[in-house]
Amino acid sequence: MIPTIKTIPERILIGKSLTMSLTANRTGELWRGFMARRNEIKNIVGTDLYSLQLYSPHYFEAFEPGATSVKWAAVEVSDINEVPENMETITVPGGTYAVFNYRGPASAGAQVFQYIFGTWLPASGYTLDNRPHFEILGEKYENDSPESEEEIWIPIVQKIE
Repeated sequence: MIPTIKTIPERILIGKSLTMSLTANRTGELWRGFMARRNEIKNIVGTDLYSLQLYSPHYFEAFEPGATSVKWAAVEVSDINEVPENMETITVPGGTYAVFNYRGPASAGAQVFQYIFGTWLPASGYTLDNRPHFEILGEKYENDSPESEEEIWIPIVQKIE
């Protein structure tokens, strides 16, 4: 799996977020709550859904399944003039990302991320940047279908040798 390297401007998202860990995964709860109310969001840009993660700067230094991160279910918007009650905004800073096109079931995600962080990243000439990680769930996303497609966006910066 070879990524495309893309540099993007900042993006503004509206959605819902929950703090969770791999051992106390609340992703289903998050998405059920968001999808039930996403039609309340105005000024949506496109049809893509964003599954976004905020990690602490040291999250990836030592694997700990109980370590928490903040996960978002969101959509991109053109402005934040109208934010539905009990929803939040987040600005994704612009920057460089390694974008992996993944095809397969969501249940195989752990293997994909193990490859990205354990194999690709150490050999890539890049290091992780402390910005949000996200997946874009477009028209071909089908949750746990083997035919499902999504984009995995990993924030990176050039290694300084």
